Amino acid sequence: MFEKILIANRGEIALRIQRACRELGIKTVVVHSQADTEAKYVKLADESVCIGPPASRDSYLNIPAIISAAEVTDAEAIHPGYGFLSENADFAERVERSGFVFIGPRPDSIRLMGDKVSAKDAMKKAGVPVVPGSDGALPEDPKEILRIVRAIGYPVIIKAAGGGGGRGMRVVHTEAALLNAVSMTRSEAQAAFNNPSVYAERFLENPRHIEIQVLADEYKNAVYLGERDCSMQRRHQKIIEEGPAPGISRRMLDRIGARCAEACKKIGYRGAGTFEFLFENDEFYFIEMNTRVQVEHPVTELITGIDIVQEQILIAAGEKLRFRQRDVVLKGHAIECRINAEDPYKFTPSPGRITAWHPPGGPGIRVDSHAYTNYFVPPNYDSMIAKVLAYGDTRDQAIKRMRIALSEMAVDGIQTNLALHRELLADARFVTGGTSIHYLEQKLAQRKG
Repeated sequence: MFEKILIANRGEIALRIQRACRELGIKTVVVHSQADTEAKYVKLADESVCIGPPASRDSYLNIPAIISAAEVTDAEAIHPGYGFLSENADFAERVERSGFVFIGPRPDSIRLMGDKVSAKDAMKKAGVPVVPGSDGALPEDPKEILRIVRAIGYPVIIKAAGGGGGRGMRVVHTEAALLNAVSMTRSEAQAAFNNPSVYAERFLENPRHIEIQVLADEYKNAVYLGERDCSMQRRHQKIIEEGPAPGISRRMLDRIGARCAEACKKIGYRGAGTFEFLFENDEFYFIEMNTRVQVEHPVTELITGIDIVQEQILIAAGEKLRFRQRDVVLKGHAIECRINAEDPYKFTPSPGRITAWHPPGGPGIRVDSHAYTNYFVPPNYDSMIAKVLAYGDTRDQAIKRMRIALSEMAVDGIQTNLALHRELLADARFVTGGTSIHYLEQKLAQRKG
């Protein structure tokens, strides 16, 4: 087992990784920007190293600075968390070339699944269903593009092969708009991801977003840890996640989960990962794989009792998975609300000093947060300041507990999206379960109207 791990991230995930390490008896090194000097997890770490000014490109995306910090502190492994460099194959390669262990998949797995075209191709070969679309990247020839998309059928969505986070995609409803959409998406993809390749997929009109959590070790053992429903989202950014997914048969979910675990074995995947699907008319369609721990991993931890971050560390240390598929039992229901420092309906960021911080408590409530009274939320990073989770024996109980938790939570000094979450937990369609990925945006549009 490792004696010391460097955490190459910030915010709640840095604290979450730190807690997992402490439970395993592992010392931690936290790297941080000048903006995060006063952060809770920096104070709690065994060692901390300032790696640059507030801007991400000069600190949390500064690969030489992170590796130097690992060298001077004698860390043995680096955990990238989520976001920043977590799905950067070049970073993973540099970490391993420098003599450290990267707590995540191998660089070739990150590359394979990071390119949406090669990922879809790998999943087709592994027997995982994909959204009907172009066979690889769209060609340059306009006539060929028109022919390919006619065969798929309108509407289609044009996506950047190297995209992610909801960027680099455009819906096209008519042939007249197609070529311009392809050209614009290519330009955006080149600017955002340094990769102009785009591909076309059938645009599903009213799907849900269902994801399967997997764990795999170096010895081709792989399991799936149930699923999460992440359909409550705005501009492809998740706001509420829950598990198990309401209204989908267990048999259907187990079948797709088993295919995901089998795909991990076929591509030689190692570590934690998430297969993301669109689900419509009782069919699953693979869209991408996240080769890292997810923001919403606590949902799965609550319904399985498995510490995903600790398992990541054990797998990276060369240990075999400690359980088999039959040992994974889903129990109860969990819901996660992402609490962001932003206007609840305009979604404009609201950085600043928190003058009062009162997180909720009570049976079945978990709060993952790095915030506290007098904490200054910097304007330089993602606006998420907390994840509030409610667990219950049933979905109904989890909803009731979450409503109580949200009513108890108080944050002063900045704006938060608590009001939106309170509204959604009382929404009749959410309470029924099974809303599509477009539901929240449609609800917000009606509100403006």
